[in-house]
Amino acid sequence: MPKAGVHPNYNDITVKCACGNSFQTRSTHKGDIVLEICAACHPFFTGKQKLIDTAGRVDRFRRKFAQSDASKAAAAAK
Repeated sequence: MPKAGVHPNYNDITVKCACGNSFQTRSTHKGDIVLEICAACHPFFTGKQKLIDTAGRVDRFRRKFAQSDASKAAAAAK
């Protein structure tokens, strides 16, 4: 269906991951594709993602600006 000489070849390729997972797909890429990380081993997709606790940062931010607001209020009262 694609015109010869106008469109690139759309061939079956194998995608291989460093974890050992591999699958077949179609692409205009020549040769196989090798990945460092895929959906089978990525922490976000496997549920092994570590959540970062930002509560300490938020508390520190609030304390910093509470002191700043208190000093501005004291300066305005004078």
